[in-house]
Amino acid sequence: MSTYLTADRFGTPTNAKKYTLAVWFKLARNTNNYILSYNYGSGNIGIAISVRSSDQTLRVNEYVPGSDRYDVRTNRVFRDYGAWYHLVVAYDSAQSTAADRVKIYINGVQETSFAASSYPSQDLDSFTSATPNNNKGFLIGALYNSSGNIDAGNYFTGYMSQFIFVDGTTYTPSTFGSTNANGVWIPNASPSVTYGTNGFKLEMKNSGASAAAGNFGADTSGNNNHFTSNNLGTNPNTKDSPTNVFATWNPNTAFRSTSFNGTAGGSIAGGGLKAIGGGGAVSIGFASTIAVNSGKWYAEFKAAATNYTQFGVGDVNTWTNTYGIGGASKAQIYGANVIGWDRTIYYINSTSSTSGGTTFSDGDICQIAIDADSRKVWFGVNGTYNSSGNPAGGSNEIGTVTGTGPLVFLCRPESTNVLANFGNSPFTIASGNADANGYGSFEYAVPSGFYALCTKNLGQYGG
Repeated sequence: MSTYLTADRFGTPTNAKKYTLAVWFKLARNTNNYILSYNYGSGNIGIAISVRSSDQTLRVNEYVPGSDRYDVRTNRVFRDYGAWYHLVVAYDSAQSTAADRVKIYINGVQETSFAASSYPSQDLDSFTSATPNNNKGFLIGALYNSSGNIDAGNYFTGYMSQFIFVDGTTYTPSTFGSTNANGVWIPNASPSVTYGTNGFKLEMKNSGASAAAGNFGADTSGNNNHFTSNNLGTNPNTKDSPTNVFATWNPNTAFRSTSFNGTAGGSIAGGGLKAIGGGGAVSIGFASTIAVNSGKWYAEFKAAATNYTQFGVGDVNTWTNTYGIGGASKAQIYGANVIGWDRTIYYINSTSSTSGGTTFSDGDICQIAIDADSRKVWFGVNGTYNSSGNPAGGSNEIGTVTGTGPLVFLCRPESTNVLANFGNSPFTIASGNADANGYGSFEYAVPSGFYALCTKNLGQYGG
């Protein structure tokens, strides 16, 4: 299930020769990630702004049956699944220089290197001047196919924030963002723009699905150009933001045991927090997008308990080559610089231990606490740490990860899935415990001195 927003064209465009789109986005996996499409359908023109699965470049194109009216595609690739990107597309077909008619900016900097660069003819009216196909106009996070239906293979998988569309005026990125004292591009909370008839500002707050003020698709520009939300799920809002980025599972780190023949199965969904297994011993495993070499860190995981479902912690410099075979047919998170846990057995730096304490079952919430300075690891279930562990006191750890590189969280979901809560929970939290800095939302109390895995905590504790 993927969340997307829909709305008709709201009125006659203020100026069909000019528009500006500005949005923050964070990708969760390599698919055709459609940020915005409009008016796609048989016999009608349409526009699509997307990150392509084939080469992970960003494409802005407008289509009429049989050809593109313009097609601009970056050489820059978007493969950092731990980062937010700020995109600005400025369309002004009145410009005399063709290359000035479509400008793309990433994190405040104009893109100048393109894999494709076919520009609109001078004074070409933009897509917003077209009558929507069957009243299917703006579509955020998905694509309409040639029949005017949602294309199930082209959802956006990830996060969006501060989605702004301006009808009739072009703006530069400085309207929407600025560089902070650390040299990082951050959003302006209240950009000053003239939105025009079809303009809108979506902050994507709350959880209501209807096109009404106060709901997830509410327009806060003052135009009341509200969107209808689809497939919101139980936790549509996120603590992950352009100013405080939380860890997710990293699709670039997919691994499996080389001792098995065949292709490993599995994927990532749920904003990068749901690792989906491909079944059996060849199921893919994943690592967190954030690695730590100092500080103390806490996370929670929820999984269906099967023979092969595992969690772990590993040395980032060696873990990709240190998983192996445990038992007769299991590909384990297992190796010289890895501590893994598969409910009943711990795999500690290439050795196994059966002294496990409580094992986890379906629906349980598992805990992992790591001290990156001492490299100690604790595992727990539903608020109780195994082996009488005491992370806050630094005692009774499951083991110490060997090696000298930064540490990453690991999982291997087998034929089910693993939901990771690094502070930005994809599953419903009943109690809502934050760390001592007020970051994150966890089911169980964060051990004293331990923190959610997010960039604000990393900046403070040097993770």
